[in-house]
Amino acid sequence: MTIQTESPAGDLGRLRIDRDAAPRRRWVPWTIALVVCAAAAAAYPRARSYVAQRQAPEVEVARATQVVTTAGGSTDLPVLVATGYVVARHSSDVGVKVGGRIARLRFEEGTRVRKGEVIAEIEHADIDAQLEAARRAVAEAEAMLAQSVAARDEDLRNLDRQRALEKEGITTTAALTGAEAAAAVSAARVKSADAAIASAKARVRVTDEALENTNVRAPFDGVVIKKRAEVGETVSPFGVAGQATREGGAIATIADLGELEVQTEVSENSVAKLTPDMPAEVKLRAYEDQPFRGKLRQVFPSADRAKSIVEVRVSILNPDVHVKPEMTASVTFQERHERDRTATGSASRGGHGASSAAPDGNQPPIVLVPKRAVAESGGRSHVWVVTAGTASRRPVTLGSERIDQVEVRSGIVPGEAVIVNPPPTLADRGLVRVKGT
Repeated sequence: MTIQTESPAGDLGRLRIDRDAAPRRRWVPWTIALVVCAAAAAAYPRARSYVAQRQAPEVEVARATQVVTTAGGSTDLPVLVATGYVVARHSSDVGVKVGGRIARLRFEEGTRVRKGEVIAEIEHADIDAQLEAARRAVAEAEAMLAQSVAARDEDLRNLDRQRALEKEGITTTAALTGAEAAAAVSAARVKSADAAIASAKARVRVTDEALENTNVRAPFDGVVIKKRAEVGETVSPFGVAGQATREGGAIATIADLGELEVQTEVSENSVAKLTPDMPAEVKLRAYEDQPFRGKLRQVFPSADRAKSIVEVRVSILNPDVHVKPEMTASVTFQERHERDRTATGSASRGGHGASSAAPDGNQPPIVLVPKRAVAESGGRSHVWVVTAGTASRRPVTLGSERIDQVEVRSGIVPGEAVIVNPPPTLADRGLVRVKGT
């Protein structure tokens, strides 16, 4: 209701009621208040949940993994991990015996060579000339021998005649003595010619050996993994000044790729963990998903005093074309798994070999979690499993340790997220915030 007045204040007579004015809406404020209260009531649980989530402890999680045997892989227990490089057990820097200019090369990187095969030749025109001269000397000595033999035979016949004449008293003693001396000289000349032939033939053999020394032959069956010289270069058995890649006159490096191994180093504190013929798993950095079977071949008899390490060689038992010398590799030394040892022992006692062992498909899966995820309480082990932002305490049964991980025989399944280094403030069924999410 609106009251209008056109008279000065105090003139109440002119006051009147405007019947056409719109009525006042008193319900609007109450409606707004109700809407605000309803919105607050609806948002309160979410706000409370958000605040609780922000106040929840932040944790780091890791996934429980299952060990799966791949082609060439193993489920044996890891004992020690080391890194190194693939090398050939038999490798040789093949060099020259004599210096000279390279006339011919019969190899490239990757060429397969056989033992004794000529892979390079040094220029040898001068040695060819020497060999020809030596052979001519042999022919000359043989001709001299023929002349000496003919002269000797003539002198012997003359000696026989002088002796017959001396018996008949026709010749003189001086003539007989001269015939004997001439026969002796002729015999000596034959011996000298024989010696000259032997000497000439020896020079032929020496020159022939010098010619052979200009050939570079493969010392064993293998593959050329490095080419160190080109045709026309001058090489020497002692290397060429200023050419460090040709030290010792090496022109090629040949390796037997059938016997490859990993050259690695182990700390002195860990050498005691290694045993003869210890199994190992080898992985190349270039092919991480393709493990190879290995076996400890040798622990070197001396250590490096400065580095406190011992060199170790691990044979690769099943190499293929992917394994190449000088590749970076990691070696996981393994201890035979307990159930494998039991199966092997049972098989050996039963005399049935591998047929007594359970197939891989019948063995329970091997589940691993980080050691830092396992906590102890009341003498029992447990882990904290995270599901949809909630942490649940889960008792577990542990198995063997594998370096920084441990087997879980019961309690969790592969793929579940467990908390690493669980904080003491965790509560069962409590909220947690996962780092990185």
